[in-house]
Amino acid sequence: MYSSATFNILKRSYVTTSKQYTYHGTHASPTTGGFRTLGLRREDKSRWERRAPLTPDAIQRLIKETGTQVYVQPSTKRIFSDKEYKQAGAIITEDLTPADIILGIKEVPSSSLLNDKTYVFFSHTHKGNETNMPMLQSILDKKIQLLDYELMKDERGTRVVAFGDFAGKAGMIDTMHAMGNRFLGFGHSTPFMYMSMAHAYPSLAAAKLSVSQVGNLIEDNGTPSTFGPLVFAFTGDGNVTKGALDVFKELPHEFVSPEDLPKLVQDTNPNLNKVYATHLKAEDYIEKKSGQRMDSFDEYLHKPELFHSRFHDKIAPYVNTVVTGAYWDPRYPRLLTNEQLSRIQDMQSKGRILPGKMMMLGDIVCDIKGAFECLSHSTPIDDGFFYYDAISNKEHKNAEAPGIQVMGIDILPAELPRDSSQYFSEKLYPHLKEMIQPGKSSKEWSSTLTGAMIADEGKLTSGHEGLNKFLPKDKKKVLVLGSGMVAGPLVDHLTRRKDVHMVVASNVLQEAQKLVAPHDNAEAVLLDIGNQEQLQSSIEQADVVVSFVPAFLHTKVAELCIAKRTPMVTASYVSPEMQALEDKAKEAGVVIMNEVGLDPGIDHMSAMKIIDECKHQGKKVRSFISWCGGLPAPDASNVPLGYKFSWSPRGVLTASGNDAVYWADGQEYHISGDDLLKDHFPTVKTAYRGFVFEGLANRNSLGYADIYGLGSLQEMDTMFRGTLRYQGYSDLLYAFKRLGFLDMTKPLSLDSWAQYFNKMVPKASLNEALGTNHQGIMDQVRETFAFLQRGTDKMAFPHQKGMTALDLFSVLLANQLGYAHGERDLVAMHHEFGIEGANGQMETMTSTLVQYGEENGTTSMAKTVGLPAAMATELVLDGKVTEPGIHRPTQPHVYLPILDQLEHVGVRFVEETKPYAPSNLKATGSGIW
Repeated sequence: MYSSATFNILKRSYVTTSKQYTYHGTHASPTTGGFRTLGLRREDKSRWERRAPLTPDAIQRLIKETGTQVYVQPSTKRIFSDKEYKQAGAIITEDLTPADIILGIKEVPSSSLLNDKTYVFFSHTHKGNETNMPMLQSILDKKIQLLDYELMKDERGTRVVAFGDFAGKAGMIDTMHAMGNRFLGFGHSTPFMYMSMAHAYPSLAAAKLSVSQVGNLIEDNGTPSTFGPLVFAFTGDGNVTKGALDVFKELPHEFVSPEDLPKLVQDTNPNLNKVYATHLKAEDYIEKKSGQRMDSFDEYLHKPELFHSRFHDKIAPYVNTVVTGAYWDPRYPRLLTNEQLSRIQDMQSKGRILPGKMMMLGDIVCDIKGAFECLSHSTPIDDGFFYYDAISNKEHKNAEAPGIQVMGIDILPAELPRDSSQYFSEKLYPHLKEMIQPGKSSKEWSSTLTGAMIADEGKLTSGHEGLNKFLPKDKKKVLVLGSGMVAGPLVDHLTRRKDVHMVVASNVLQEAQKLVAPHDNAEAVLLDIGNQEQLQSSIEQADVVVSFVPAFLHTKVAELCIAKRTPMVTASYVSPEMQALEDKAKEAGVVIMNEVGLDPGIDHMSAMKIIDECKHQGKKVRSFISWCGGLPAPDASNVPLGYKFSWSPRGVLTASGNDAVYWADGQEYHISGDDLLKDHFPTVKTAYRGFVFEGLANRNSLGYADIYGLGSLQEMDTMFRGTLRYQGYSDLLYAFKRLGFLDMTKPLSLDSWAQYFNKMVPKASLNEALGTNHQGIMDQVRETFAFLQRGTDKMAFPHQKGMTALDLFSVLLANQLGYAHGERDLVAMHHEFGIEGANGQMETMTSTLVQYGEENGTTSMAKTVGLPAAMATELVLDGKVTEPGIHRPTQPHVYLPILDQLEHVGVRFVEETKPYAPSNLKATGSGIW
């Protein structure tokens, strides 16, 4: 028997005498000459990442020279097409398991890493980057050999494969483009307006031609005299700065020494038909705190605490744009702090410095809060710039407002994907050719390759053992059952913790894989919740289970969690079946935390905060009304019902038939499910009068007097919970209920949408079918029929057996009332408290939340359900919620930390106290029926 370590070495180098094979994972395949095979993975970290480590030409050459096999994952955005790679001789395939060595550019998600392979990519792990430590741990766990391009160096210590030169080139192009916008904000049209972002050019040559044309315009027309000579300052002397200077020199230019900057800027008759630049060294702006010049750069490197920066007075007042190519380390003084920038901006406003000085920072190395403190975050390629007003200490996006323009794009070479890939591929080729040599152990590789190796055989290599202290220890396992719309924010929030490993289990594997793809400490698994053995095994291995399965399955999950003594969190209501598990949960010592979403969830927590504060002040809550609704934003409500669906409408439709019970004016009111839509509340007022809401009573409100600790109902005037909708919703949906669209008692046997409408649309007069002569509602129904039938002739019809009218209506609404590209949803919540003070005086207090979703991003519903559930999960994980039993988030040690975290991510309530006014809560309907 071989040891695992010996076997892995053999897998990388084994050659038979009769027929040569290279081993790939668990199987072998023949390859000419025994050369190791290559795989080229598809980049998935950023949609802008179109680079490739090997070009089709390089692959064709490699195959011709060695006969090795190359496998390429298909990609529709890679700068080189699948067709080009196929013509070069590569095999286009999703499956890279036959490859011995897998190449990429950016970090690889843990879920995509294959066991026992050699990976080469920019891992950003060798400095202990916290974000990538979970990925490094996965690399060790999967016994992957990891080489990092950044560590490939020659005998002089110079990097042999890098994109720095292209970062500088792209950064300089983007900086010029940004300057054109900034000058326009100042009211001046300049030649820089003809520059685009680097990614808009098909090649570097095309971009440099554009820069040259801008230079011609500067020679002909000059730069604006208002700003004096236009001066660029460059820091650094490596490849980044060389790349930036290469592009800059396409402009008519003159270099000046830092000492001559004041003289240049103060010249009353400068030559404006060219631009100026100064190439800075550290001694140009760094001096000893004693005021002495830097005697020795070596002393600065070893004793940075003796030095400070004079950039703010020696350089900044005289330059328009700073282009950074020098990396910064926290041990060294910043070049420019925000406080210093504020002083410069103040002097500029007072006319003591020319306008336009320190107008732009092109931070090509993207050191966040580094040499220039104003770079607070990296900026994406499609939104590459922001403005920082140092006087008010605020960031903004207004090119006409005060402040410095800041660029901090961290994947600049991706903007020149073809040129940078060709350069990189050429540099990488000889080293790659060495790696694939048959019969040659990795221990026999050159120092360029062995020095780049971070991990091998499940261990960190010599020189990198120090990374062990950064690796996640004792990971806590979170099992998420379900991968629906609200799971995304929960996954994103919890995977930020390096001590968490998340497993998303779903019967839709592709959906789960999409959720975990950006996270190195998460994986997706296929799980059929009906498979008792598999579900039980998954729960047993977890530290906490989050159940996002359909509501009727929560009890089944909870029973298994209790049996395996695993805590559980869910956003759904406590059903009678769930409540019946109280004693078993207590006996097993298991926490089952329910109702930690939006409604239920945030509604409980925000209400309990005020109720407990009132109790602490000796006050009594005599009336409680709570409204909540998930809706389209007003500008996206231009459809029948004024409502849109981001997932299956079935739950919304069935909820409209629930019985409701509430307490108002000291008495109990009942509304049957059949009449809920008819007997709605025609007007609901919140703190924001711009919304025109109506409401529906929400289930049984009476029990919440006890849940919230408000005492007996007889001591209260009102106890009510309701659902918000835009006005007109209830009448229109009730009309469709009258027509049979919400019937779920009889299966329908139909073959098309045409048959469906033919069956559902009344043959007799519409007023007889609706039971009303109200012309307005009949017109709305006819318009809605027309709207819902649009395009149904091209819409797939569901042919599942047993589908009822309601089932088919749900499918129809999901198709016809979905969110369009760029549309946002909205969550609105409004509490109203009638509070009696210790002196008997009454007052009304309101608490209102309005939360919009992101355009083409996270919905407000997903955010306000997923985040509270994630935060509750953290409390359980960290042992801050330990009381066994069936719970809701009504205790201060639960709701206070969650509300605090929610406020930090923008989920905030506006509270207001005003003179008391009785609620007058009445479900009168509209009077149509």
